[in-house]
Amino acid sequence: MSRLDRQVAIVTGAGTGIGREIARQLAAEGAAVALVGRRREQLAETETLIAERGGKVIICVADICEADAVTALVSRVAAELGRVSILVNNAGSAVGPRNISFIEPSDWQATIDTNLTAVYLLSRAVLGSMLDAGQGSIITISSGAALRPNMLGGAAYGAAKAAVRNLMSFLHNTYRNQGIRATTITPGEVATPIMNTRPRPPTEEERARMMQPEDVAAAVLLCCTLPSRSVIEEIVMVPTHMRDQSTDVELARWFGAPEAMKPTPNSGVSKS
Repeated sequence: MSRLDRQVAIVTGAGTGIGREIARQLAAEGAAVALVGRRREQLAETETLIAERGGKVIICVADICEADAVTALVSRVAAELGRVSILVNNAGSAVGPRNISFIEPSDWQATIDTNLTAVYLLSRAVLGSMLDAGQGSIITISSGAALRPNMLGGAAYGAAKAAVRNLMSFLHNTYRNQGIRATTITPGEVATPIMNTRPRPPTEEERARMMQPEDVAAAVLLCCTLPSRSVIEEIVMVPTHMRDQSTDVELARWFGAPEAMKPTPNSGVSKS
């Protein structure tokens, strides 16, 4: 008997990277998994990986920043798979410039919505049935940017990830005596496709030394498979090797800046 037999999990951002690996590992332990994301093609790839190994899985394309969409999503999962016992809030993104001097209000709001509002909506949507059952696990992937904010993650992303860490602590402190386990996992750099969107994508050698998606997924699996009497409040994970990020941080400082404000090469000038 697998450790998560008869458990039902929702995993957001399940189309690639960390989310795909979380879904795969949960399914391998017997959980029925709802794959949530915005791009059906990527979710279908994850679905195939799980189904080929005999896992039970469904695809849910949804905008998890919209309250009605989240309500419909959770209702569908309950109808097709059963009561949700595990929620993994993994979806996240950093929209636009990282430097607060250049962040437009629309980019700020989009980043807050994906990284914080969606977690609130999903957690609220599954909480009632978890409380009725007297058990449930809500696990949220935060970021090292919540603990060590800098230009690499950016002002909006770091603020949202810090806020969601606070939200998980609220759930833990409020509902632990009613059987709800709320956990924050706070990883440093992980070699995922999102690295390709950075002003300077890391080299293959750098990525090989970073944490890998399966490392974070293993932490999620640990939280889900502990006896119900135990909960991990927070896991902070970092690569064993600390790489030099100074060039990346400086490039991020000027990402999205008006051309007239950007320093000329080798000027040594910092304007913001």
